[in-house]
Amino acid sequence: MNELPQQLANGLALGALYGLIAIGYTMVYGIVQLINFAHGEIFMIGGFGALTTYLALPSGTSLMVVIPLMIIGGAIASVAVATAAERFAYRPLRGAPRLAPLITAIGLSIVLQQLVWGFYPDAKKPRSFPEFQGESFKIFDNLYLQRADAFILVLAPLCMLALGMFVAKSRSGRAMQATAQDPDTAKLMGINTDRIIVMAFAIGAAFAAIAAVAYGLDKGQINFEMGFLLGLKAFTAAVLGGIGNIYGAMVGGVVLGLAEALSIAYIEEIPGMQQLGGGAWANVWAFVLLIVVLLVRPQGLLGERVADRA
Repeated sequence: MNELPQQLANGLALGALYGLIAIGYTMVYGIVQLINFAHGEIFMIGGFGALTTYLALPSGTSLMVVIPLMIIGGAIASVAVATAAERFAYRPLRGAPRLAPLITAIGLSIVLQQLVWGFYPDAKKPRSFPEFQGESFKIFDNLYLQRADAFILVLAPLCMLALGMFVAKSRSGRAMQATAQDPDTAKLMGINTDRIIVMAFAIGAAFAAIAAVAYGLDKGQINFEMGFLLGLKAFTAAVLGGIGNIYGAMVGGVVLGLAEALSIAYIEEIPGMQQLGGGAWANVWAFVLLIVVLLVRPQGLLGERVADRA
């Protein structure tokens, strides 16, 4: 039990990362009812955009100066790819049966992954990423917080709250709500729904880029495959929290992160469960948790039960 505070901190940081990526899934689905399975690769491209920015800067530049520039560079790359995908891959299929854009998203995910693998220099192996220097923050005697964890724990809630206020208070945010509720009526009210949908893709992509920078700072490397599993877990977090709900995406991410951290630490200590514990089983227990929650509450933790739109 002495390790519990540390495991909770680890789980919160991991969950904040999942939640930040999950917001992209939940925004796009909330507005156009599309599961954008290429979002994991948008996250990956944000990481490589940030790395490209870092490599272009003079050697020895302070990390406090580098990180904001890396976030901007990663966001530009992610947003450019996400908006291009919306314009050329998803928009032509907007009136098609739902299976068509879903298959397109899966295909686009594979295409983006292979493009980075084939054309980014030395992307066939993990690329080194800058890391925070210095010791961890000591909170209590048995609780240390890595600098990268502190970074994501501060940034993720700020991003979520800023987006929540933007959607609730701004003119564009209210247009998003109207488009999500009824896009045809929103058009009749003078709302440019195409612009609103592009904005949703762009915001989700920018958040994914921030998450990619946080991931790289924590792991010290990125690779072209990193978006697949993290994207799948972020989608799981969005469903767990209630897809279409911004705050639900973050709550689902935190629940998922805590479940992973605690399962790694404690399940193998339970008598008879040694073979089902450790890091190799963390992904399994995360999806078991999803199944259990959805059996009890199919709309997710913060989701509302609504009728499907025709």
